[in-house]
Amino acid sequence: QVQLVESGGGLVQAGESLRLSCLASGIIFRINALGWFRQAPGKQREWVASISALGNTEYADSVKDRFTISRDNSKNTVYLQMNSLKVEDTAVYYCAADRGALSRTGRGIDYWGQGTQVTVSS
Repeated sequence: QVQLVESGGGLVQAGESLRLSCLASGIIFRINALGWFRQAPGKQREWVASISALGNTEYADSVKDRFTISRDNSKNTVYLQMNSLKVEDTAVYYCAADRGALSRTGRGIDYWGQGTQVTVSS
């Protein structure tokens, strides 16, 4: 089993930055891809960004050029640096990990964190 624990969420004003962290523990050698999803109140969960075992990254159009995903394998941690935050970025952010490719739909993903709240005020 793999456990994922997010941290770094909080309340910020529009235009500010936050960095989310996700610490993986357990049988981590099984993990290939890591990523972040988010879910705003009343909305469906949406994919935000992914990073492969080789470090290849992908981003949703809504966050491209503002968010950066990275991973530190020595610390078993994946990060999401969020700059120029907007009110519409307000959501619960979830870390996800998969033994294969990370599905952008979120279906079939092997492991999920509990989520961390990010609130951006105007």
